Amino acid sequence: MTTTTPQRGRRRAPTRMERAAGRAAALQRPRVVLALLLLLALVCVMLLDGYLRAEVGGDQRVRTGASSSDVPDEVLDGGPILTFRGGQATTVSVPDKTIALTFDDGPDPTWTPQVLAILEKYDVPATFFLVGSMVSRHPGIVADMVDQGHEVGIHTFTHVDLSYQSDARVRREMEQTQLALAGAAGITTTLFRAPYSSQTGAIDNYSWPVYERLGQDGYTSVFVDTDSDDWKRPGVTKIVQWATPEKDEGASVLFHDAGGERSQTIAALPRYIEKMRAKGYTFTTVSGVLEKQQQAPAGAPQTQGSRLQAAHREATGTILYEGKALVGAVAVAEVAVPALSVGLMVVGVAVLGRFGLMLVLARRHHRLRNRRRLSWGPTVTRPVSVIVPAYNEKECIANTLDSLARSTHPIEIIVVDDGSTDGTAEIAESLGMPNVRVIRQANAGKPAALNHGVRSARHDIVVMMDGDTVFEPDTVRQLVQPFADPQVGAVAGNAKVGNRATVIGAWQHIEYVMGFNLDRRMYDLLRCMPTIPGAIGAFRREAVLQAGGMSEDTLAEDTDITIALHRAGWRVVYQEHARAWTEAPGSLKQLWSQRYRWSYGTMQALWKHRKSLTDKGPSGRFGRVGMPLVVLFQIVTPVFAPLIDVFTLYAMIFVDLRASLLAWAAVLGVQLLCAAYAFRLDREKYRYLLMMPLQQLAYRQMMYLVLIHSCVTALTGGRLRWQKLKRTGEVGTPAGTG
Repeated sequence: MTTTTPQRGRRRAPTRMERAAGRAAALQRPRVVLALLLLLALVCVMLLDGYLRAEVGGDQRVRTGASSSDVPDEVLDGGPILTFRGGQATTVSVPDKTIALTFDDGPDPTWTPQVLAILEKYDVPATFFLVGSMVSRHPGIVADMVDQGHEVGIHTFTHVDLSYQSDARVRREMEQTQLALAGAAGITTTLFRAPYSSQTGAIDNYSWPVYERLGQDGYTSVFVDTDSDDWKRPGVTKIVQWATPEKDEGASVLFHDAGGERSQTIAALPRYIEKMRAKGYTFTTVSGVLEKQQQAPAGAPQTQGSRLQAAHREATGTILYEGKALVGAVAVAEVAVPALSVGLMVVGVAVLGRFGLMLVLARRHHRLRNRRRLSWGPTVTRPVSVIVPAYNEKECIANTLDSLARSTHPIEIIVVDDGSTDGTAEIAESLGMPNVRVIRQANAGKPAALNHGVRSARHDIVVMMDGDTVFEPDTVRQLVQPFADPQVGAVAGNAKVGNRATVIGAWQHIEYVMGFNLDRRMYDLLRCMPTIPGAIGAFRREAVLQAGGMSEDTLAEDTDITIALHRAGWRVVYQEHARAWTEAPGSLKQLWSQRYRWSYGTMQALWKHRKSLTDKGPSGRFGRVGMPLVVLFQIVTPVFAPLIDVFTLYAMIFVDLRASLLAWAAVLGVQLLCAAYAFRLDREKYRYLLMMPLQQLAYRQMMYLVLIHSCVTALTGGRLRWQKLKRTGEVGTPAGTG
């Protein structure tokens, strides 16, 4: 016999499974990144919308009563238009019998178009000082405004008092508004009016440096001579009266086309225009005033079609494209955030509805299944076949078989070794158990191993379990009793997390008890159980064979066969007293891998059986009841559930910390109530619930990302192989509850 000695330093060639796993991992990485990018995009959209609505970066401070000792007297006593041509502060007054009609705080989708219609009817030009966030949200109104020949100026992006802001914030407020104007109307402007400003006499030592800096940047600051105070809604008559200058003086007159209910302004504006024209006044823009002061021909006619607004500059190049990008991003946010808000409402109702439904139905299920007179029929005592598919389970297989050896129900044990390379089959054979058969097959995957076991089974009931799971002595006996009812085709057992001593294990323990087992009680009563867990389930052999065996079409063969049995007319039930202890993933990486396979496999199974929605009679019950519930509770709700946390975090930081914390605590309280009841039904110790707040903050977020990842994979048409988790064998004989 020739022996080949391996060369030192030479690596072993990867196996077929290892190569396949490597390819699968390489294919999934981009989808993980895409899932994270989707979540990041959600956060960015919310932040943008919050910034537009002054929730993010909002500042409600308004300075009053400050000294003006540093402001030049000629400015304090000057006209309403302040320029810094040549670096020298100069004020310009509006000529007699002239009105520079100005509007602040727009554009507003309700009031601004009405203002524009009135101005167009009377052929009156005006200057609109626009809030950049409003411009970006309503670009079409601004475009119409400019097309009609009106003039626009900047009223900051978020309507903040600039005297409180840093130089960087002031610059940002101006630049972002210019971008919005460029994106909306293809222009920029040199006109500026500060929020909360009035006459030049109100300039103080804090705001004066702001005007100086903006003047150096080429901006003309515009104040008012006459304020209509229409924002106070004093009545149409008073608005007209307060907007009328004394004697025949010219004036920069302030109205508002946004910022509140402006029906009185709309009613007052035509009366005001008619009154001023009757008094011999003409209307012009701020640029028109500056042109007149430059000795333009007096009385020259100005029609809307011929006016050239000197304050406007055509936006070109980078600022134009950046402006369009801003307007486009805001348009997305304007659609997305309301949709997300609706989604949040739907999710909230669905989550609370699910909790309520689970509590009511779980209580009823517990009462029905724990009645003294409960009977499925004659006691099932005949032997059953237990199938244990195994691939590289050397750490666990001995514990699994040892637990089965203690079974109080007669069983045969079939270990199907799926091409293990770690000696799993040899370990099983070395135990010398008389009722254990070891069947070897080339590596073909878990469904193939289960099908091999079903074909080789000697009995009409087959129990399927994982190679990392242990049964209690009474588990099989409890599990098979429902088969006394000839309508029952499969039974789901109560899977427990055995390695719950770690934080990750404790989190999964809460999830198994509260989520999976409480869900199964609900689905059992509704007769639409979606999944028999791979760790513990029993089937009529004939039912499995009639359904074509365990399918390899999906990664969730347990969900696939369960739905197939429903569609074949079999009843699927839950047996809470049949307990199995399984080894849950011990690391976040393994947990991600497992849950990704579960969620993606569930989507595959639902899509495969989508025609169940049109099935007739009893076999269509899953399609009518189970399919909608699974889609709503296991896909739609979890996908959008991050909205609860994202909106809560957003509100905590930017809106109201206390109210947000109380709302989040209320939701957590409802979940704790449900979890405590689930723990009571399963006779589990409550101490693990101390981990629940941390689970909500960390573990749940990971599950959301996993599901989003799965949705991305499904939408992009990806395929995923069954993935083997690393085992430790720490789950031995059942340790009992708690």
